[in-house]
Amino acid sequence: MSEVITIANQKGGVGKTTTAVNLAASLAVAEKRVLLLDIDPQANATTGLGFKRSDYEFNIYHVLTGRKNINDIILKTELKMLDIAPSNIGLVGIEQEFSEQNRDYKIILKNKLSSIRDNYDYIIIDSPPTLGILTINALTASDSVIIPIQCEFYAMEGLAQIFNTVKVIKETINPKLTIKGFLPTMYSAQNNLSKETVADLKKHFSNKLFKAENCEDGFVIIPRNVKLAESPSFGKPVILYDIKSSGSQAYQNLAHSIMG
Repeated sequence: MSEVITIANQKGGVGKTTTAVNLAASLAVAEKRVLLLDIDPQANATTGLGFKRSDYEFNIYHVLTGRKNINDIILKTELKMLDIAPSNIGLVGIEQEFSEQNRDYKIILKNKLSSIRDNYDYIIIDSPPTLGILTINALTASDSVIIPIQCEFYAMEGLAQIFNTVKVIKETINPKLTIKGFLPTMYSAQNNLSKETVADLKKHFSNKLFKAENCEDGFVIIPRNVKLAESPSFGKPVILYDIKSSGSQAYQNLAHSIMG
């Protein structure tokens, strides 16, 4: 039975997709069977692994609307142990479709994943930068959530909202859901705001930061890194683009922390 982890934050531009793609790839390189599930209509996780819209006919939209089984859409990636369930802009209208069908929309993804959970060690879900129907589906289907937090001004803004969403889902639909941890992203040692953000996280949530022995202060922090920023344009996770880069090393540390 796989561990299902959603990467979520309703704020955009915090490194959510970067984390989903590179955590999934790092787990796969560590010889874990991994499925990256893209439910963001922007489909950036899909393109970040080198897939163009013309490369596949069906996507997660067809699964959620009952047109396809999830096995029918899964694609093999450049990494032997990593598969992807791709997304598409068509997901934008799914909230309307669900409301018109009057279905119990919150558990659809959970039900669809039940047939493949035994096929993987980890299922990593990249959710959209909202707390709407798609993110609720992801959290309902998950064992835990990782919340990336950009090391910038207002970094902690909006945390109460996602806390409340997780709490409500835990109390009503998915009692096993936990916050796996907070992940500081886009950290710059030359930037005082970065240092202040990490200091705030350590002060309030030290027990929910990812720990790794070879990291500064013992916590996993994702740096602002050129190779990390460049790799999606080449359709590769950073571990295949530049394995020695600081960004690649950070996500490998995150993977090892999660694997224990």
